[in-house]
Amino acid sequence: QVQLVESGGGLVQAGGSLRLSCVASGSIFSINDMGWYRQAPGKQRELVARISSGDSTNYADSVKGRFTISRDNAKNTVYLQMNSLKPEDTGVYYCNVQGRQRSLFQFHTWGQGTQVTVSS
Repeated sequence: QVQLVESGGGLVQAGGSLRLSCVASGSIFSINDMGWYRQAPGKQRELVARISSGDSTNYADSVKGRFTISRDNAKNTVYLQMNSLKPEDTGVYYCNVQGRQRSLFQFHTWGQGTQVTVSS
């Protein structure tokens, strides 16, 4: 199995910054896409940013220019640098990683979520 551990969430004032991290561990042969999603109260989970194995990125329009996704393949880790945070960025942020296990079965795993709260 593959496990994801997220960290870096918290409470921040509007205009502030946070950096989320997500480390994948377990029976990993290779990792393809890594991404971050978020879910605000009463809303559906939505894509925030994704990064491919070739470092291609895509972002939700609402975070373009403010958030940056990156990855460290040697550490099986994906980061989300969030700057100029707004109250509407509040929500639970989930890491999502897709790849292949040592058994060569594919995996598609979600983290447990980390709370981000932006106060106005």
